[in-house]
Order: sequence, then C-alpha cells, then structure tokens
Amino acid sequence: MGDDVRYSDRPSTEREVFVAAEPARVWAAVCDVEELAKGSPELMRTEWLDGATGPALGARYVGHNEHPVAGKGRTLAHITEFEPERLLTWAVLDVDGRFGEPAEALERRMATWSFRLTPADGGTLLHQSTVIGPGPSGLTAVIARMPEKEEAVIAYRLREMGEGMDATLKAVKEAAEKAG
Repeated sequence: MGDDVRYSDRPSTEREVFVAAEPARVWAAVCDVEELAKGSPELMRTEWLDGATGPALGARYVGHNEHPVAGKGRTLAHITEFEPERLLTWAVLDVDGRFGEPAEALERRMATWSFRLTPADGGTLLHQSTVIGPGPSGLTAVIARMPEKEEAVIAYRLREMGEGMDATLKAVKEAAEKAG
C-alpha cells in the first residue's frame, strides 16, 4: 500500500508463517482463542457468549482489550466464516460504543480478521490478515483529531497490527509444533 491510503479505502495488512505441523494441529491452536490472547499484545482475555465454547459459524465472544493509546475496552467478535482446518474469519464490533454508536451489526465492524491454513510440504502455511473498517474505531477517533495526518496514522496502525500478527503467529506456531 502507498502512503496515500485513507480509512475509507479499507486498509489491510497480512502476515504468513510456515508451521511444521499438519493442518489439524494448527487448526486446534488457531481455534484456542483464549490461548491466542496470550500471544496478542492487545487482546487480554475472551468470554464466549450464548453458550459457545469455541469458534463456529455465528459464534460470538467479548474481547477484553488494552492498547497504550486507546486504553482498555471491550469488543464483540462475531465468527463470519468457519471452514475447519482451512479458514476462520471474524468481525470485530464496538459493542460499548467507545468510538460512536454501539455496534452489533456486521456492516459497522471496526475490522475483519482471518486465519487461512494451506497444507504445505512438511506442514502448514498459516496466513493471518486484517482489513480495517468500515465502522468507526479508535483509528477514526485519532484521524478526526489529526485529519492532515490520516495517511501516517494508518501506516503506523498497520505496522502495529502487523507486529501483533507476528506475535500471534509465533504463538500459534510454537503451540502447534509442541503438540506433535
């Protein structure tokens, strides 16, 4: 992405890692959302809703997050794609209305995150991606205060999210490879 990316462009970033484990073991690590929170620099803990105990199409959980600028807050994660050993996607919503009206509708998501698993010789290629927006978020709040710096703010946040993905992928890799 160039330096002229705007929030309305739905900026994104992605990372990938090779895991020396079959897709079933990688999938088990990816689906252990509580364990994933331990590798995340922002997601501190999760609470499954509506009797769910793990990812499934339509399942939801509350994420308790901490960020040095945005502070502490809750989000609602809604599983939107679930293909065992292949794809896990969730939308993140501002359920408490920290950055606008409280949102539970998917079209007001702050971001969409995905894990994609691809079998590879000797293991699994694990890909993580995120797309920001279209709903308001902490990023839109910062941009509103400094509209002339929108591109720099987005670039900074994408780097930060990428570093978080690196940490998460490392944790998944270690968990899946140890399970073998």
